[in-house]
Amino acid sequence: MNFKNMAAAVLGGGNCAHSLSCYLSSLGIAVRMWVRNLNHLFPCVRNDHHIKAYGKLEGDFSFYSVSNDMAQAVRGCRFIFVATVTTAYRDVAAKLAPFLEKGQIIVVFSSKLAGSVEFENVLRQVNPQTAGQVTVVETDALFASRLQKNQTVWVRGIKHWNLVCTPRRRDLPAVLPLMQELFPGLLPADNVIQRGLSDFGALAHPLTMIANMNRVDRAEPFLFYCEGFTENTIVLMEELEKEFQAVAEAYNTELLPAKKWLDNYYGCNTESLLKAMCTVPNYQTSQAPTVLNHRYMREDVSCTLVPMHYLAQLAGVNTPIADSVITFAQVLSRDNFYVSGRSLQRLGWDGLSYEEIKEWIA
Repeated sequence: MNFKNMAAAVLGGGNCAHSLSCYLSSLGIAVRMWVRNLNHLFPCVRNDHHIKAYGKLEGDFSFYSVSNDMAQAVRGCRFIFVATVTTAYRDVAAKLAPFLEKGQIIVVFSSKLAGSVEFENVLRQVNPQTAGQVTVVETDALFASRLQKNQTVWVRGIKHWNLVCTPRRRDLPAVLPLMQELFPGLLPADNVIQRGLSDFGALAHPLTMIANMNRVDRAEPFLFYCEGFTENTIVLMEELEKEFQAVAEAYNTELLPAKKWLDNYYGCNTESLLKAMCTVPNYQTSQAPTVLNHRYMREDVSCTLVPMHYLAQLAGVNTPIADSVITFAQVLSRDNFYVSGRSLQRLGWDGLSYEEIKEWIA
C-alpha cells in the first residue's frame, strides 16, 4: 500500500497519541491529530504541528493538522485511531459518531477487554447509520512512551507482537491485511476475549499498585515492574493469570503465558514471570506512579477486570483474586467500578446468555 496517499486521524493528546502519530508520520501518512483541549499540547505540536521523538523511534515528525474540531480531523480519513485512555471511549465515540463516513476503519488503540465492542455500541446508539458502514477494530497500545519537559516524546519501547480483532471475529479478515501492513507484528486473535485478556498491563498494573500501596501513597521511588514483587509475592500475579486463562477458556480460546507476552513484546528472560518482568529492557527505567488514584488502577480495573468479572459470572468461572483487586481498587479510588466500569450493559450484551455471547463474538 502507498501510505503517502493516506490520511489518518489520531484522537488523543497523551503519550500514546504522540508516539502513534510520529510512527504514522514516519510511514508518510498525513496525520490529523484531534484533542479536546489544545492548551494541553506542547507549543511545537499546537502551533507548528511537529514533535521530535527519540529512543526506539528517532526523528522530527510533522502532522498535517492539529485541532479540536472532530469533523475536520476525521473527514476523508481511511483510518481513525482512538488513542485516548479507555475510560474516555464512551465520550469520544459519542463525539465521533455524527461525522463518520462509509468505509472508515476505527482502531481503538489500547482497548482493554472488549473495548471495540463498547465503542461500536456507542456509535450505533448515537448514529444507527454506522451499522455496516464502518468497521471497529482493536489492538493493544504498541508504544511505551513518555512526553518530556523539553517538548519531545521518548519512545522507550515498541511492541514487536500483539493481537488484533474486531468485535465479531468473522469481520476481521476484511481489515486484517491493512492492519498488518501498518503494524507487521500483529496476529489475528481467536476472538475479542482472547485479544482483550492478552494484556500484561491489565494483569500487572492494579495488583502491583495494591501490593505496594503504602510506597505509592508516600511517593517513595521504586521501579514499578522490577521491584514491585518478590519471589514470595509474585504468586498473587500468577494466581490472577490463572483466572485470566480460565475465563479465556470459557470463551473458546486460550492465552499464552504472561512471561511469553513480555518476551514477544520486547524480549526478556522467560525463566519465570518475575524474571521476565525484571529483564524487559524498557522496564529497567519504569518508575512507579506517585498517586494511588492513577490510570494503572482506574483504567485496568474498570475496563478489564470488571468486564472479566461479569463474563466469568455468566460462564460459572470463579475469579477470587480479580474480585479482590476490584474491591481494593474501589475502596482506594472511592468509586464503584461495577457501576462506572465496563458492564455488560455498556457492551450491549445485557440480557444475552453465556452461549449467546459466545456466538456473538465468533
